[in-house]
Amino acid sequence: MAPVSRGTRSAAEQPQWDLEVRPRRAVRTARIVAAVIAILFVVAGVLSSNSTTGVNFRGADQVAIVCFGLLLAGAVLLLTRPRVRVGAQGVVVRNILGDNEFRWADIRGISIPDKKAWARLELVGDEYVPMLAIRVNDKDHAARAMDRFRELGAKYTAAQQD
Repeated sequence: MAPVSRGTRSAAEQPQWDLEVRPRRAVRTARIVAAVIAILFVVAGVLSSNSTTGVNFRGADQVAIVCFGLLLAGAVLLLTRPRVRVGAQGVVVRNILGDNEFRWADIRGISIPDKKAWARLELVGDEYVPMLAIRVNDKDHAARAMDRFRELGAKYTAAQQD
C-alpha cells in the first residue's frame, strides 16, 4: 500500500505516539565507526604533507582528504536514523533515507523472518516494509518492542472495526 502523505501539520495536529523504537547497538556502533573514520582521515590529512614516498601533497589535497573523511563519517551516521513510531494514526517507519506512514487499515502485522537482522511491517497485498529500528541483535529491547507493537496493533485495529 502507498504511504500516507503527512504534509505539514501544526503542533496541535501532530499525532501522539504510544511507542517509539530506535535501535541501540547499531546506533552505538555507527557512532564509534564514524568517529574513528573522522579521526583517521583528519590525521591522514594533517600528516600527509610529510611524505617520504615522493608524492607531493599540497594544502588543497590535505583539505580534500579531511573533507572526504568527514563525508564518509556523515554517511555512516545515516545508520543512526532508523525509527518506528506507533500511535492511533498508524505506524511511521523511518529507515535510512525517508519516512513512510501507514494507516492501520493497511497493516497486517509485524514479523522477524528467519535469518533476518530486522523486523518487517507486513502490509495488505503481500507487501512489506523493513523496519531497521527493530533489530535482532538488540535482543530484549527488540522483543519488548515487538510485544508492545502487537498490543497497540490489536488495540487500534479493534477500535477501527467498531
